[in-house]
Amino acid sequence: MRKPIIAGNWKMFKTLPESVAFVKELAPRLGAYSGVERVVCPTFISVAAVSDALQGTGISVGAQNIHWEAQGAFTSQIAPGMLQGLVEYVIIGHSECRAYLNETDETVNKKVKAALAYGLKPIVAVGESLQQYEAGETETFVGGQVRAALNGVDAANMANIVIAYEPIWAIGTGKNATSDLANSIIGGTIRHTLVELYGNEIAQSVRIQYGGSVKPDNMFDYMSQPDIDGALVGGASLKVEDFTRLVEEAAKAKGV
Repeated sequence: MRKPIIAGNWKMFKTLPESVAFVKELAPRLGAYSGVERVVCPTFISVAAVSDALQGTGISVGAQNIHWEAQGAFTSQIAPGMLQGLVEYVIIGHSECRAYLNETDETVNKKVKAALAYGLKPIVAVGESLQQYEAGETETFVGGQVRAALNGVDAANMANIVIAYEPIWAIGTGKNATSDLANSIIGGTIRHTLVELYGNEIAQSVRIQYGGSVKPDNMFDYMSQPDIDGALVGGASLKVEDFTRLVEEAAKAKGV
């Protein structure tokens, strides 16, 4: 069975003191749920302090982005080597980065390879717009994003990659794909693409999250689906009570 993984993407929220206080309150509440992988992704300014605060708790830390170069004249950017020892995961290709920071399929692929080269585990976000969804282009578009992100990635590295299906039309809008729809895209389009790229055994081992207006009240429905292995959560990861309930519901749904 694939181990469930719940990752909180804090986006541009929480100061450094707020971030540390949050995880110190969160950690004891999540101690009983070791059957679920729990990840928090704070802003860069808080990564080191949050990492220190979570030592020995079993909760992992992720970064929200990286640059693909090892170093250089890239003002404002963070190289993958700078995150070694501080984070286990890194979100790559989030729709907000694609929309606001000119992230492309090519740069996503470069970042995936760079993360893997430095021992970081990519959480690769893919997802279509409302216009593409309504035009029936989800399968072609999302499948294409998966192929582009993993172009040149060796099969041996797939054990370290998580994919997050986040339909753009469901992020921060209050709308969400039904659990059946999300499962059909994750199990059909995304996992089927992985079968084409790496064969069925590897495709069945890769963890695929859903993201997009996930809340404690709908978490159980999503996690009850056979192909949904977790969630990449924005707003609902910003409160201790909500984050705790997300993990509780995931554990209950998966029986871990």
